[in-house]
Amino acid sequence: MNVDAGVHGATALPSSAGTQVRVSHYWPVTLFLVSGVAALIYQVCWQRLLFESVGVDLESVTIIVSTFMFGLGLGALLGGELADRYPQHALHSFALIELITGAFGACSPWLIHATTAATVHSPLVVISAANFGLLLVPTTLMGATLPILVSHVVRVFHNLGVSVGVLYFSNTLGAALGAFATGFVVLYYFGLAATIYIAAGLNVVVSALVWLTLREPRV
Repeated sequence: MNVDAGVHGATALPSSAGTQVRVSHYWPVTLFLVSGVAALIYQVCWQRLLFESVGVDLESVTIIVSTFMFGLGLGALLGGELADRYPQHALHSFALIELITGAFGACSPWLIHATTAATVHSPLVVISAANFGLLLVPTTLMGATLPILVSHVVRVFHNLGVSVGVLYFSNTLGAALGAFATGFVVLYYFGLAATIYIAAGLNVVVSALVWLTLREPRV
């Protein structure tokens, strides 16, 4: 069904059908909020894991923040290129990225510990570079999700500025919720490893919901 036809013919739909159409339009925004929650859980937890190899000081904070900023920027460039080449598969790409991010997240405690063990006697610059390279993989994947989802949502809102703004707001709100919940609740009750697994679970749930939605017949 053509989106424009669905919008202009909304008054002809029963109220329940109209509600279903609106929900199908806006659910990616909600899922992007959940993705933002997971991303900040990772950031807080990975920084704590880096404390073991780099120490509780400026270096560990610098590594995690610079990795996230560089990875998000690089991912945005790659995600934009992917969205331009395969605009009809934006949601498939988003679901796959969330699944891979969740898989990396679930393995990240072991990966970070292994990197620490392999570089424990190395100079600080080597330790920093190794951890930077390791975490660049998931942060690049995270950064790719925004332009990919924009390419989908812009077909709903028919306005690039609104699409970017709504998605960025949703993801940022999720990030704030994730940072608050991790620092004040989840880490306290569940511990570091379990908190990371919760974030990985959120990624997998988001991916599964997207795949299930794609399998449903279009209205």
